[in-house]
Amino acid sequence: MAYSKSGIYYIAGINAFDQTPPDEWFQMNAVLRVSLGNFLFFAIFAIMMIGIKDQNDRRDAWHHGGWIAKIAVWAVLIVLMFCVPNIVINIYEVLSKFGSGLFLLVQVLMLLDFTNNWNDSWVEKDEQKWEIALLVVTVVCYLSTFAFSGVLFMWFNPSGHDCGLNVFFIVTTLILAFAFAIVALHPQVNGSIMPASVISVYCAYLCYTSLSSEPDDYKCNGLHRHSKQVSLSALILGMLTTVLSVVYSAVRAGSSTTFLSPPSSPRSGDKNPLLGDEETGKGNDKESEPRPVSYSYTFFHLIFALASMYSAMLLTGWTSAASEKSELMDVGWTTVWVRICTEWVTAALYIWTLIAPLLFPDRDFS
Repeated sequence: MAYSKSGIYYIAGINAFDQTPPDEWFQMNAVLRVSLGNFLFFAIFAIMMIGIKDQNDRRDAWHHGGWIAKIAVWAVLIVLMFCVPNIVINIYEVLSKFGSGLFLLVQVLMLLDFTNNWNDSWVEKDEQKWEIALLVVTVVCYLSTFAFSGVLFMWFNPSGHDCGLNVFFIVTTLILAFAFAIVALHPQVNGSIMPASVISVYCAYLCYTSLSSEPDDYKCNGLHRHSKQVSLSALILGMLTTVLSVVYSAVRAGSSTTFLSPPSSPRSGDKNPLLGDEETGKGNDKESEPRPVSYSYTFFHLIFALASMYSAMLLTGWTSAASEKSELMDVGWTTVWVRICTEWVTAALYIWTLIAPLLFPDRDFS
């Protein structure tokens, strides 16, 4: 016999309660169940695509086609997740915290990849207008970083309160911005200031999202009067960056670049990597040869699987229990530390990309 609560159906014998949980629990549980369905869908495809090296593999057609069947399988998985025991959802919730951490790491790597490619594409044009554009972007990003940091001091360091932790977060962000510029402009590093400025403003954004996620009753949260609006805006920004990361991974995958490419794939620097010989009249000889895949299908689907986990954590506030203010999403000390640690990891990875060629000169980091 089935019964429902907040639109979630439970089958007697699978889920039972000694005491009916509050509505907030059912809402969070629904989010996790939908997320689990999405995760399983993409995880299954990621496993199925392991080992694909050329387009003659039958599984290549599964990746690019069969959309009606894919949608049907996805819908069935979503429905089935509302029939699994609560213990499964609890386990998935714990695993989602680790999966979300991996997604944040991948998100940082994508940002570094994007900024470096953006800088290289404008530098390669070797024209004055593009050099001026690089300078303008750099100045705007640094001015935004410092201005935003000043606003953070006003919002999260109110007078009359000891807000040492917030001040530490903000000052650390400013120090990192200066460190990026110093390291990037060092003669031995031979880096560019533009990527450093973009990473700086991103770190300032992460600092803001971290501080704005502090509980609304925390005395150093100067936005507590608008906590519900701030929570919604932070959630929207978090979901937007998630979508952009997933879309960027898809675009980069389709462009046959090295970021998602397996070793056997054509490199991005090659012209017409898949069709080049056909234009020279040698296409007939190549038709029988297997063409290598241009990117890793497994990694492609894995990005979507991790994004499903991260989206669930955003919507539930990284916690399994209803928060003190259940109407506030993505708020709590867990969210604060996750985001501030993401900022520090971003800084560490960026510094590493600059100094790694100096520490390991024999390796190719291009």
